[in-house]
Amino acid sequence: MTTPPLRLFFALPCPPELARRIAAWRDALQLDGQPVAQANFHLTLAFLGSVPRGRKAELRAIGERLPRQGFDLQLDHIARWHNGILHLAPSDVPAALHGLVHTLREELRAGGFEVEQRPFHPHITLARHARHAPLASASFLLPAQAVTLFSSENSPTGVRYRAIGEWPLESV
Repeated sequence: MTTPPLRLFFALPCPPELARRIAAWRDALQLDGQPVAQANFHLTLAFLGSVPRGRKAELRAIGERLPRQGFDLQLDHIARWHNGILHLAPSDVPAALHGLVHTLREELRAGGFEVEQRPFHPHITLARHARHAPLASASFLLPAQAVTLFSSENSPTGVRYRAIGEWPLESV
């Protein structure tokens, strides 16, 4: 019997207190769509999709080679993409984030992993299947404190993300 692959992605986790504040702000907006669980807030750096379990060590080695420069990200723009994803994004993206994503993608390619070709648009997903973006202002500071390798797992209560590797970033 073969072991099913893991559904993996690298991301910046959202600290629990910040996730609580963002969720409370979002919920007060009374949005349409399906809200993302507060525990699942994160900013994806690279989505890998299905990866054989035997390749986890390679991904952990890539995590070890990533830049360690921390930074802060000001999340100040709420928008909706045509696919119904309502998200919170920065108006200005720090060079350190661009550098981190570039290095991560290059390391993944060199390791033979499939890398999305779409341009990088940093965001935290607030809701799915939203029909409208609210006219609302936002201002949340996301400190980039670690890069985390997450596994996306289905459970009876919905999707949950489990950290299977984490690499701290230097304080700003």
